[in-house]
Amino acid sequence: MHIATWNVNSLNVRLDHVLAWLEKNPVDALALQETKLTDAKFPVEAIREAGYETVFTGQKTYNGVALLTKTPAEDVVYALPGFEDEHKRVIAATVDGVRVIGVYCPNGQDLDSPKYEYKLAWFDALAGWLTDELKTHDKLVLTGDFNIAPRDEDTYDPEKWQGRILCSPPERAALQKLLDAGLTDCWRLFDEPEGRHRFTWWDYRNGGWARNAGLRIDHVLATGALADNCRECKAHVGERGRKRPSDHVPVAADFVI
Repeated sequence: MHIATWNVNSLNVRLDHVLAWLEKNPVDALALQETKLTDAKFPVEAIREAGYETVFTGQKTYNGVALLTKTPAEDVVYALPGFEDEHKRVIAATVDGVRVIGVYCPNGQDLDSPKYEYKLAWFDALAGWLTDELKTHDKLVLTGDFNIAPRDEDTYDPEKWQGRILCSPPERAALQKLLDAGLTDCWRLFDEPEGRHRFTWWDYRNGGWARNAGLRIDHVLATGALADNCRECKAHVGERGRKRPSDHVPVAADFVI
């Protein structure tokens, strides 16, 4: 089973990128983040013509998540249960017996921002809900843009990023809490890649892509039943070099079910 995640930073702008990537890389489930579309404008028919069903929840200009699946999604959840939030950040469904959760986690903006406190509270709520999900789904993948680089090795300049937003100890602890609940970071099951392949995001500003000033903040986390049978997890970095790219690239994992 092939499961991927991609923060497309506007599906309206990058629909052709997504469809072209899917043609070359057919997957069973693709979690999208930052679709930035209201539900009425989601391109259901164009994606269906490419062979995928869709479930989604969105809003104008910001946020928005979706799951594109080869087979119809079941038992769909469109928000983080028990956490009152107007932002569209979570979607979950069962696909061919695997529970797939796609998340667009808050950025936090800065350590002294109220958005940082919101981020930590959001992650705490996610961890609570995940505990419940794991009780009923032994095959589960939590994937998306987490806006957290787990380790110094996941940044292009550990000294520069030490203690900053996306890399602060409380944020990393919040991500570790998800792993401690029973998930494995599939990326780390394999030899650490070099060069551009180390990262999943490069800032548009200051020549981030040209300088390879990237971070690994997009993740595929899986339960043991899946992680034990994961055959590959990698970033498709070529997408960042395209014309009008997203600042993120797809991350895809292959599992033997």
